[in-house]
Amino acid sequence: MDQKNLDPGEVRFFSGSSHPQLAADIAGYLGLTLDNTRIIRFSNDNLYIQLGASVRSRIVYILQSLSPPVNDHLVELLMMLDIARSASAREIHAIIPYFSFARSDKKDAPRISITARLVADLLQTAGATHLMTMMLHSPQVHGFFSIPADPLSSRLVFKRYFDQHDLSDTIVVAPDIGQAKSAARFARQLNLPVAAGNKERISDTEVRLNGIVGQQMQGCTRALIYDDEVATGGSVLELCRMLIEYGIQQIWVACTHGVFCRGGLEKLVAVPQISEIVTTDTVYLPPDKQHPKLHTLSVAPIFGEAIHRNYLRQSISELFVYGEEEEKE
Repeated sequence: MDQKNLDPGEVRFFSGSSHPQLAADIAGYLGLTLDNTRIIRFSNDNLYIQLGASVRSRIVYILQSLSPPVNDHLVELLMMLDIARSASAREIHAIIPYFSFARSDKKDAPRISITARLVADLLQTAGATHLMTMMLHSPQVHGFFSIPADPLSSRLVFKRYFDQHDLSDTIVVAPDIGQAKSAARFARQLNLPVAAGNKERISDTEVRLNGIVGQQMQGCTRALIYDDEVATGGSVLELCRMLIEYGIQQIWVACTHGVFCRGGLEKLVAVPQISEIVTTDTVYLPPDKQHPKLHTLSVAPIFGEAIHRNYLRQSISELFVYGEEEEKE
């Protein structure tokens, strides 16, 4: 990191209740103290929030991951943005490691909301002047924001991790065609072949896989499933079943956002061929969700570096989802 640090007299860093540890790690990377946020829930379930330091004419960073309970965390974030705006902050940066509403990117049924666009508008209305997030489920959601928005990539931390593994006879596999481009970029960095599942989603928890398309898996005994998000694990489980039928003997699962709801993690670790599940800390995982097969990588240095470069008015293009990190290392 550049030797010029952020001025602690000019900058304030706050966290909502979704992931204070990640906020503290990013603040530590930047040489800042995480400022206090007072959050109280009244008896009628209303929230009371107070920022614990003056923000007048300052640059404010507010971290909140939109993880379960998503709606509570969203309202917290909107309130914190509004507080900073009404208290005369000069800049207000919303740091949203996991933007869960990126799944709602189109109108594919009558009388439904394109919620990603709605939430993007709400964030701006509440006071955000800039946004940082990581690995949007639908890349086109980036265009929903009328304020500057930086979609950062997690590929660099995954590359560094899997570079330490024996990758012989390995193929990178995306669970569906929609994630194929991202998986192809990752496979190119690791010099591995790539394939993708031909997936049809039946419901929120049920998928149907109609085969695997892409490069031939002949000679491959190991698969690295690469996805942006794993929630219930339905897509990954169905893909694992098909990969095992193709003769794959060992499976690694890598996902940026390990939501792991409705028993998703338990179902994955129960598959004998899955030897490791690698995720990042964009979503907080409590101690009771930890497992020997689960390994969590920190994205604090990526967000910290992006914030630092943004503060110094330097380019952060190599940290973007579409940046070619392998050329910048």
